[in-house]
Amino acid sequence: MLHLPTIVFLCPHNAAKSVIAAAYWERQAARRGLSLQATSAGTDPDPAVAPQVAAALLAEGLDVRAHRPRRITQEELAAAWRVIALGCDLGDLVPVGVVVEAWDDVPSPSTALPGTLEAIATHITQLADEVERDGFDGAVGAQRILNQAGEPA
Repeated sequence: MLHLPTIVFLCPHNAAKSVIAAAYWERQAARRGLSLQATSAGTDPDPAVAPQVAAALLAEGLDVRAHRPRRITQEELAAAWRVIALGCDLGDLVPVGVVVEAWDDVPSPSTALPGTLEAIATHITQLADEVERDGFDGAVGAQRILNQAGEPA
């Protein structure tokens, strides 16, 4: 079975930020013809997607009501093309060699949902622009993140 390269979006409860990011990525990838899929998970999953998030996304034509929050696994992290954390500390879950990109500027959806949506949409557009410009070879992607973060390559 052939699996597409995957971006893993993470937030603590997999009920808001990561769900928004995955939905926005899927829409952006479809519009641009990008063959990278997205998934979302958390470190301490809630029972369901936050109702205000599901409603906001549905108003944009994105239906996440069937999504069930789930816990991330080390195997998923190791297999991902890119791992993006939105306010999420992964601690010892991250396998050696996996680079986690942090989108720490995204506001809390419980206090600023419109700002959350806008910040994530901006990040997704920038990520899609990067993928269109540079491609998405896993090793190149990890190298690029290290250089952006100022870490030695």
